[in-house]
Amino acid sequence: MSPARSAEPAAAPGRAHRLTAAGTAGTAGTAGAAAGTAGTAGAAAGTQTGAEAASPAVHAIDLRKQYRHTVALEGLSMTVRRGEVFGFLGPNGAGKTTAVKLLLGLVRPTGGEALVLGAPAGDRETRRRIGYLPELFRFQSWLTAREVLVLHCRLLGLPRPSWRGAADAALQIVGLAGREEDRVGTFSKGMQQRLGLGVALLGEPALIVLDEPTSALDPVGRHQVRMIIRELRDRGATVFLNTHLLEEAEHVCDRVTVIDKGRSVATGTIGEVVGRQSNVRLRVAGLADRWWQPLAGFGRWVADGDGLLIEGIAPGRVPELVQEIVSLGGRVEAVVPEQQSLEARFLELLGET
Repeated sequence: MSPARSAEPAAAPGRAHRLTAAGTAGTAGTAGAAAGTAGTAGAAAGTQTGAEAASPAVHAIDLRKQYRHTVALEGLSMTVRRGEVFGFLGPNGAGKTTAVKLLLGLVRPTGGEALVLGAPAGDRETRRRIGYLPELFRFQSWLTAREVLVLHCRLLGLPRPSWRGAADAALQIVGLAGREEDRVGTFSKGMQQRLGLGVALLGEPALIVLDEPTSALDPVGRHQVRMIIRELRDRGATVFLNTHLLEEAEHVCDRVTVIDKGRSVATGTIGEVVGRQSNVRLRVAGLADRWWQPLAGFGRWVADGDGLLIEGIAPGRVPELVQEIVSLGGRVEAVVPEQQSLEARFLELLGET
């Protein structure tokens, strides 16, 4: 089994492949080819020009993709800032994979435009600065972990003397130190996922695109991947996290966008997407029945067992509400704020509630 061939024209002799990828389904190799002088692919975010640093990592405007009669993406617009962890959320069939392929230059858009690291999506030189972990990939089972990484160092065009050191550093980062001489065929699915992440980190890319990076990992592995993602952000890299695991987004993302039917339906921090309103449960004594009617302006009041639920109250108004209850002669025995979960808001945005 040989490394995957790119759909792009073959690189000239002495040129290197980039858009570092863990491999595609059934193959190991790169997801696309990008020309550039061998040995320069290690350029990281720290080598950006002032103009590059000022531009977003990703900027998409009305991005569209149609396959014959099927509309896969319909007017997607979003901006990913440099140095942030950005979550790309949506149900199956929402257009997430299509959007990633467009941003990486693996397919061409039907309409709209996108800039990635300040250049048009698919720019060959820019793709040298992108690390990519696809959801489905496979490495040659007879290769050792170190051999897989060295192969990708070669495809990436890193200087030959750095190959072993870069491979060992990647193994250390993803928790596979000590397994460098073990064959990939002996690895569990979770270990192969870690190795794929190590491949995506070779060459210190400025943008790392991760497609469901924790889907095959146990709780310890998921925690380690979150730590890696945070460390990448701290060093100045941008991480684009494509996931349907909302818990992962809540743990590591600075901002998220939720897409549905090929369009963005919400973008912002987790707090902004969830909303500034919340619910509060109260238990109050010393007041007559339906005492809360004069306080309807705080939110929607619902009887809830031996207490009351106030839906849609702004968190900053809770102290004011307690003060009003006390002024009415009531005794507040319990106040339990409840923030809407990302999952509940996600379902609400998709019209599933």
